[in-house]
Amino acid sequence: MNCIFLYNPVSGRGKVAKKLDFIVRELKDKYETVDVYATTGRGDMTRAVREAATKYDAIVFAGGDGTVNEAVQGVCEAGTDPELGYIPTGTVNDVAHSLGIPKNIRRALKVIRSGKTVPLDCMKVNDRYAMYVVAAGAFTSSSYTTPQTQKQRVGRLAYGIEGLRKNMKFDAFDVCVQSGDRREQTECVLLLLVNGKYVAGMHVNKYGSMTDGKIEAAIIRQHKKANFFGRVRAFFAIVHLFLYGYKVRERNITRIEGSHFEIDAGENVVWNFDGEKGISGKVTVDVVPARVRMIASAKKKDI
Repeated sequence: MNCIFLYNPVSGRGKVAKKLDFIVRELKDKYETVDVYATTGRGDMTRAVREAATKYDAIVFAGGDGTVNEAVQGVCEAGTDPELGYIPTGTVNDVAHSLGIPKNIRRALKVIRSGKTVPLDCMKVNDRYAMYVVAAGAFTSSSYTTPQTQKQRVGRLAYGIEGLRKNMKFDAFDVCVQSGDRREQTECVLLLLVNGKYVAGMHVNKYGSMTDGKIEAAIIRQHKKANFFGRVRAFFAIVHLFLYGYKVRERNITRIEGSHFEIDAGENVVWNFDGEKGISGKVTVDVVPARVRMIASAKKKDI
């Protein structure tokens, strides 16, 4: 099998570049040939994966959850299904948690060499793709507005600081969510669609799966003209969701499960795809079953 290793030189404080020779040697224990490419900026990973997907049997990449998003986008655009190996070097690494991939480079390479290749679902959002979360509302912009220097200094706490700084008003928005026979029209402060177990480093969707053909959606309701106590109530609903998971009993949370969602939201509503800034306004979200073949830990039974 031939392989290409793609990496984001900025992610993980540049530690991948420092260990590049070691990574290539380890990959050559499994693959006959290993080529290397360092991405040059936002969007370059998608382009590189799209081109590599038609030339290589395996694509191994390093970076954070945003890098996963770019890689998935590239594979889906290429229309092929190479084996994907992942070395997580980001701040949160939600996808790696769901797949049992350690953040330590040596141990992540061990998973690539001896793990199992699993056909994972992804999500198609209009004409874009996302791997594990599509979200809009409170705190969702912090993953792509937090400065890289701040993430390097304080890690995932940087997202919380940025989120509080920009979202304390808790501005609500109108939304209409249709999935199958279920239709919910309400005002909300946060909307999550999850295909995976972790979001923002928290075990939000413990009983979810990346292989079941379903998406779990959670709507945190709040009136647009809510008083101080209404905003506090919505804030604690979000806290409960992230601390206790999708199934938590909480009156301000509406839950919907399905494989096809039509969501009508205003043009000022910006969507977050796997931690990256996406499109605005109305979206259609579909599960694409078993579209991404990614190497997971052989010990991970529940994916």
